[in-house]
Amino acid sequence: KVIVITMSSSSSHEQPQVITCKAAVTWRAGEPLVMEEVEVSPPQPLEIRIKVVCTSLCRSDLSAWESQSLLPRIFGHEAAGIVESIGEGVTEFEKGDHVLAVFTGECGSCRHCISGKSNMCQVLGMERRGLMHSDQKTRFSIKGKPVYHYCAVSSFSEYTVVHSGCLGAAWNVADVQRGSSVAIFGLGTVGLSVAQGAKLRGAAQIIGVDINSSKAEQAKIFGVTDFINSNDISEPIHQVIKRMTGGGADFSFECVGDTGVATTALQSCSDGWGMTVTLGVPKVKPEVSAHYGLFLSGKSLKGSLFGGWKPKSDLPSLIEKYMNKEIMIDELVTHDLAFDDINEAFELMREGKCLRCVLHMSK
Repeated sequence: KVIVITMSSSSSHEQPQVITCKAAVTWRAGEPLVMEEVEVSPPQPLEIRIKVVCTSLCRSDLSAWESQSLLPRIFGHEAAGIVESIGEGVTEFEKGDHVLAVFTGECGSCRHCISGKSNMCQVLGMERRGLMHSDQKTRFSIKGKPVYHYCAVSSFSEYTVVHSGCLGAAWNVADVQRGSSVAIFGLGTVGLSVAQGAKLRGAAQIIGVDINSSKAEQAKIFGVTDFINSNDISEPIHQVIKRMTGGGADFSFECVGDTGVATTALQSCSDGWGMTVTLGVPKVKPEVSAHYGLFLSGKSLKGSLFGGWKPKSDLPSLIEKYMNKEIMIDELVTHDLAFDDINEAFELMREGKCLRCVLHMSK
């Protein structure tokens, strides 16, 4: 799935051929990625092949790398690149266009896309089988043997093939209002982005909860007004937050990927109207457990994928906000590394020493 950034006047009608390039391949869960020569097939109808310029490492990549059994696989689901070639029927993109590749798409015609209520495209939604949407095959291979995709992006490769159709939960999902109180569990890039969105929406109190006290000062830059290290308190965290907010937060966000934390976030929000939004992706125990009395009291629990944003319709507005310096993105990047150092990036993420690590391909 791609979002066009800038246009190039050049175009090409040459038939694309198989490309051989370097990719970081996971052969066994949790073991170091191996740089391999992979073959990348030409784009099929409505697909484009991208030369990846840079890609970032997300905690979702780390969790999947540690636990996935569908291997060998090329992870990575966030990238910026340049269109190298296009498949039949592609009209929105040309060779040379600068694009963003993301893990969910927007066909524009399914029930969800035309509803105006959802970004859960029924045609180009989250791909979990390691294959392309169009024909359920891979575009990667090593010596003739298939290598699986990840989230239909697989950006840990110098070239990748994506479908041409493919920050913001505080805006799109929770609708944080001026003067409200917000509790955020987990102050990684997702949590800090939520804090930034809540600040821009006029939240009066933004409480950040994390087990790493070193994040406190940086969190203030993104709008967090109060910091709690949940390991440093003896009473249940939801009681602390209820006392700080005079009865519970108006909005709480689970940004860790832990269903136990989702329950705590739900307990921390206000009776009558409190809303909890889950944003993290759990690695284990995906079931959420909560007493029904929490819902009888008027609280609600809501999920969110990609912050509720539609890739093609909404991302250009975020890019414009970034270009106008209305939102902070650069401050979320703590490390810039060469693609060859991808295993170092995984270790930094696993040890909790980075927010976002951007990997740059060699020119």
